[in-house]
Amino acid sequence: MSVQVSTQVYGLIPAAGCGSRMGSQTPKQYLDLLGQPMIAHAIAAVLADKRVAQVAVVLAPEDSYWDAYDWHAFDGRLQVLRCGGATRADSVCNGLAAMPVVDEDWVLVHDAARPCLSPETLAELIDQLQHDAVGGLLAVPVADTLKRADTSARVMHTVDRADLWQAQTPQMFRRGLLLRALAARHAGTTDEAGAIEALGLAPKLVVAPAANFKVTYPADLWLARLILGQTAVQQE
Repeated sequence: MSVQVSTQVYGLIPAAGCGSRMGSQTPKQYLDLLGQPMIAHAIAAVLADKRVAQVAVVLAPEDSYWDAYDWHAFDGRLQVLRCGGATRADSVCNGLAAMPVVDEDWVLVHDAARPCLSPETLAELIDQLQHDAVGGLLAVPVADTLKRADTSARVMHTVDRADLWQAQTPQMFRRGLLLRALAARHAGTTDEAGAIEALGLAPKLVVAPAANFKVTYPADLWLARLILGQTAVQQE
């Protein structure tokens, strides 16, 4: 199912959270990753595709970290919005409302803590979705055996992993549709695709590498350094 609508592509990175599972007093989006705050890698990854006109970063109004860094390297394609909310959905919704875009424009919502997105993966996502009627997201087919546990951390049963996917970002939807979906705020929705699904629509899954993981725990930061370090060496 596809539509032929000429629109622009924008990025939106919600970055108003604190990342409590990292066990750090510094919000995880600002943790050092190869000499830069982690969010800088996420921004650069989205802007690596020239079809992305601009990236909006949604910060908490009281954020005191952002201004400590030099962002001039992003050459005017970076917009800062201090309208972050209490939840990710609040931040994305507020950011969408504040961005100078029209409802038909595509918006790539990307995690600030997902710094290893490759240009090839992003290009594949845009290529597959730019004429889609709904939009979609990067995801990885589940390969591991899954167990459902009881309250005592004992196995209740094995979950059939057939047709299960692990959602990643970016998640790419038209601004107007995504605003409408997030405004509904259905219980249990944890990502943009889930909000779209709640409207009765079926986002498209685009296969992504496991390297595009989300930094959640301290050991993840080490792995991100390893992946980005190898990428830098290969580009030299």
